[in-house]
Amino acid sequence: MNYELYKQWTDMVVEYVKTKGEQAFWNEYMEIEKAIYKEILAKHKDNFKFTISDLAAKHNTTEEFVMGFVDGINDSLKETLDLEVLSANDEISLQVDLEKLYINMLDAKAEYLYTLPQWEGIFSPEKRKELQKTYRESVIVRNENKVGRNDPCPCGSGKKYKKCCGK
Repeated sequence: MNYELYKQWTDMVVEYVKTKGEQAFWNEYMEIEKAIYKEILAKHKDNFKFTISDLAAKHNTTEEFVMGFVDGINDSLKETLDLEVLSANDEISLQVDLEKLYINMLDAKAEYLYTLPQWEGIFSPEKRKELQKTYRESVIVRNENKVGRNDPCPCGSGKKYKKCCGK
């Protein structure tokens, strides 16, 4: 058994980017990722079971690229996987939290994934808009402790902020 598949994946990415360039890596990876997501989303009511080796063969790619896919979806699973102990022949059963997956795709700015037509069979347009709104609100940074220009200066001088540190 090969328990170093995760390390092979990370090493492969570094080597691929060095030799072929970052854009070439993303072009190849995104096509593989898109094909696997289409399959998972189409069967979203079932647990998606596979071995990394079988999924790589089915999508005509390497085990490392499929390991990269597993790495990418791991944060969207109901129970995350311990990636560092997975081997190519371990059976994996993905229990995907679909709302979390959709939001994670928005966060990754992966338009090629969150606009897949398979989402239409999972969430209504209204639900997708609601998830997009939830995501946007989660990334807004609000400064709750904003000092107004006429407030006392937080440095403790006793002066108004505009006449002290706010100059």
